[in-house]
Amino acid sequence: MLKNLFGKKSVEEQLVAPLNGKVVSLDEVDDPVFSQRMMGDGVAIQPTDGKVVSPISGEIVQIFPTNHAVGIKTKSGVEVLVHIGLETVSMEGEGFEGHVKTGDKVNAGDHLITFDPKLVEEKAKSSITPVIITNFDDAVESFDPSYSDTASAGETKIATLQTK
Repeated sequence: MLKNLFGKKSVEEQLVAPLNGKVVSLDEVDDPVFSQRMMGDGVAIQPTDGKVVSPISGEIVQIFPTNHAVGIKTKSGVEVLVHIGLETVSMEGEGFEGHVKTGDKVNAGDHLITFDPKLVEEKAKSSITPVIITNFDDAVESFDPSYSDTASAGETKIATLQTK
């Protein structure tokens, strides 16, 4: 392990796919909040089904009442947001079912949310799902995304990062 200037140990973290599907750059997300990295850096997944698993081990720090997004914080302090689809908050929870609550401890691959991808495609802007490190500038030293046409939820590595 490396140590930063403050003596804090740098940790390598791996993000795995929270969904089955195609892993793409945030540049391909048709929403400036994500594509311009206003909330942080990460990747996005075009899902092939509606089962969302945790991309990393940690604690659930936020699950939106509409179950369209969930935030996880790792032991090293990295905060990861999985945001299902674009403009899905307007669906007011229709077609989404949460399986975790704030304070729950999860491991990478644990089931978080189930959603209806057909309903999301019909009622929202898109089902593309950004996976964002929301405290990127404060927590991440280096970030190496891994794009894939056929990622498997809970298995395929989508990014490696080094904490500050």
